[in-house]
Amino acid sequence: MEEYTIVMNWDAEARVWYAINDDIPMALESDSYDVLVKRVKLAAPEILEMNGENPECILRFISERREEVA
Repeated sequence: MEEYTIVMNWDAEARVWYAINDDIPMALESDSYDVLVKRVKLAAPEILEMNGENPECILRFISERREEVA
């Protein structure tokens, strides 16, 4: 079973989390981290299947949130 690392980053200016992965072409965002994780879990297998790949996969999430504090 293929494993994919999904990188989740916080965009402080837009106030949203966004998810990226080099192997699964997707552009997803949400103002809620948990909602974004759910969206990725649904979208990733669908995208893989549409691209002719096995939709059964392991998703590993890595997240980072940086903000400037005055």
